Amino acid sequence: MKFNSSGITDELISTSKKIAKGYETLQEIDTVEVGMTPKELVWKCDKIKMFHYLRETPARCATPVLVSFAMLNRHDVLDLQPDRSLMKKLLDEGLDIYIMDWGYHDKSDRYLTMEDYIDGYMNDAIDFLRKRHNTQKIHKMGICQAGTFSMIYAALYPEKLKTLTTYVAPFDFSDTSCMLYKWPKYIDVDAMVDAMGTIPGEMIDSAFGMLKPSMNIHKYIGVLDSLGDKEKLLNFLRMEKWKFDLPAIPGEMYRKYIKDLFRDNKLVKGEFELGGRKVSLKNVTMPFLNIYATEDNIIPNESTKSVMELIGSKDKKTYAFPGGHIGVFVGGKSQKELAPNVAQWVIDRC
Repeated sequence: MKFNSSGITDELISTSKKIAKGYETLQEIDTVEVGMTPKELVWKCDKIKMFHYLRETPARCATPVLVSFAMLNRHDVLDLQPDRSLMKKLLDEGLDIYIMDWGYHDKSDRYLTMEDYIDGYMNDAIDFLRKRHNTQKIHKMGICQAGTFSMIYAALYPEKLKTLTTYVAPFDFSDTSCMLYKWPKYIDVDAMVDAMGTIPGEMIDSAFGMLKPSMNIHKYIGVLDSLGDKEKLLNFLRMEKWKFDLPAIPGEMYRKYIKDLFRDNKLVKGEFELGGRKVSLKNVTMPFLNIYATEDNIIPNESTKSVMELIGSKDKKTYAFPGGHIGVFVGGKSQKELAPNVAQWVIDRC
């Protein structure tokens, strides 16, 4: 086999030109903005905030919708840019949207528990909305970890929710083929929490990165072809800015989350307790829309779907989204198909 040195040289020259062009493009970019859909702060407790997305026209559904995102990453991915914004699209479709902001935690928050977040902050925010809109029930949406929290909330406070929608949320942690579910069974989470107090977001993110290491390689190789295009490069930088914005997780909340859910799978077994109360999924009786991503490499599909047989709702539906975990929020198909269908499902039950 002959060694083609000229081909390698040509490739090196081409790559060098792309990098040089990328440097010129970066010089034109002052800031990388995310979360640009207008919103106002309406409620705050400790470091937790709730924002209201501003509408220019009356909502098609007067009952407010409260969205919660996972605590590991910021909710900005739901409003990455105008043409890749789940929040803006839900607004455009006629919903009145609020969003929880879990904030940035430090060592002083190490003793915050799951009870503090679900019985405390989430419940207080929902009570605020009920009073603000003079309604007994609101619509609740929860994404990933916040979908699990919202399901627990729905089981404890079904009288306060008109509907529940979850996106790519884990409920059943029995799938040992998923490394993310297998690792906690061998990790001494008590030692981690006792030693560190709060769990660094970077540590948890590294576990996600190990699920499919080749994705990062392909991502950074692929961006070479976008270095000369300012808009494409901005798309990439917005996602990178969000990905590396990793708040720490309060230790006591993390301890219960890992031990009771990931390790012991208590929620689907009917053994999970919050604040001394047994959480029964049969108490989830409001209409339920359960969205999962068919190509999700983080949350196994069965982890999401299996809850359908355990809840008490008669009006319940699964939505199979053809894409990956993050594509549910930022993909083009999410904007064109998923968000309009979700909004209509809520409006039909307004």
